[in-house]
Amino acid sequence: MQIHTVDYHTGGEPFRIVTAGTPDIPGGTVLERREAARAPEIDAVRRLLCHEPRGHADMYGCFLVPPDDDGAHLGVLFWHKDGYSTACGHGTIALGVHAADTGLVETAPDGETDVVVDVPSGRVTARVRRSAGRVEAVTFRNVPSYVLARDVELGPLAAAAGPASSVPGLPGLAGVTADVSYGGAIYASVPAAAFGLGATPEHLTALIALGRAVKAALAGHPAARHPEDERLSGIYGVIFYDELGPGHQRNVTVFADGEVDRSPCGSGTAARLALLHADGFTGTLVHDGVVGASFRARVAEETEAGMIPEIEGMAYRTGEHRFTLDPRDPLGTGFTLR
Repeated sequence: MQIHTVDYHTGGEPFRIVTAGTPDIPGGTVLERREAARAPEIDAVRRLLCHEPRGHADMYGCFLVPPDDDGAHLGVLFWHKDGYSTACGHGTIALGVHAADTGLVETAPDGETDVVVDVPSGRVTARVRRSAGRVEAVTFRNVPSYVLARDVELGPLAAAAGPASSVPGLPGLAGVTADVSYGGAIYASVPAAAFGLGATPEHLTALIALGRAVKAALAGHPAARHPEDERLSGIYGVIFYDELGPGHQRNVTVFADGEVDRSPCGSGTAARLALLHADGFTGTLVHDGVVGASFRARVAEETEAGMIPEIEGMAYRTGEHRFTLDPRDPLGTGFTLR
């Protein structure tokens, strides 16, 4: 087995794009291919690239696949250590840079070009801005985003969930509420101050544990169900946020099973903006991630399905790799320690 990748980071969050070695993934749509990718012979490639010793517990990447139709330039399946996500804003931004820099999509050397991408949650756009041939920024135009539930009391849900939602040595969920919204994936938002914490690096260990607890408490809750497609259901991430000033927030997003997004989280930013928009916010949201990078988000359009967010960021290439698997290797496609 030999697999080639090009790696980027967006706001500090890794994104590994497989450019050669992906097995054929059947399906008529990207969403169907997401289901098919769970087959052992395909998923082995995800594990090889994401798990240690070639990756790590917070690794992220994608397989490039055909789009749903000629209206998009490419399709993509996003993956992490636990499986396949429905959306990824930081990855879409990285794909925009990759498409421009490699010529995968012809882009104007000066000005803006739309790179249209089919993802499991729908069709999104990476609007690439170049000057003198160099990419300066990418604006991620997402699927319709909206509020699913407000002020969901976590205490009773945690009690019903039992040990899965308990956090030894940390504040419990009693008296804490969450807002749930959709930005291509479903997120629960909780102010970090509700636990006496901040969305900062020194509190990461506690926030990871609390993120798992909140997710467990909300498992099976009606707010965690996508209103139209069950394949998009489930709390994907928990966003712990700090208010830094008008239109300025910082967050730690804990997604999948205890993974931490180093970036401000693209689809999570869309979910946050949906909540703020419903509260009457009309400006530009400056959204900081845990390592200090920022996205800028605004509502571009309102539709019957929800508001359309646009989120600006930038990605940078970090390397190119050729991964192999020695058939004698007793660790095979790797392992995770958390």
